[in-house]
Amino acid sequence: MQRLEGDPNQFEAIKLSTRSMSEVHTGNWRSLKPAIDHSKCTNCMICWKYCPEACVQIATGSPVIDMNYCKGCGICAFECPTKCISMNADAGL
Repeated sequence: MQRLEGDPNQFEAIKLSTRSMSEVHTGNWRSLKPAIDHSKCTNCMICWKYCPEACVQIATGSPVIDMNYCKGCGICAFECPTKCISMNADAGL
């Protein structure tokens, strides 16, 4: 194990963001994005339950993914029992 040499105060302090989460769009670095085939979707909301970033909106009755925050992890597609969610290359890159 390597030990820190010198005074720890010589390093710059970590600065916390003062912006709210609604201002910090984190989905702009993904390489894959989910697409929902609503003709196969049963509105079971499993995608909503498993999304680690809470990107799945359910206000309309059918799931809609907020691409401003989706990181393209694919958990929604993996957990979907009807396999109506596919992961596709993000054309925005």
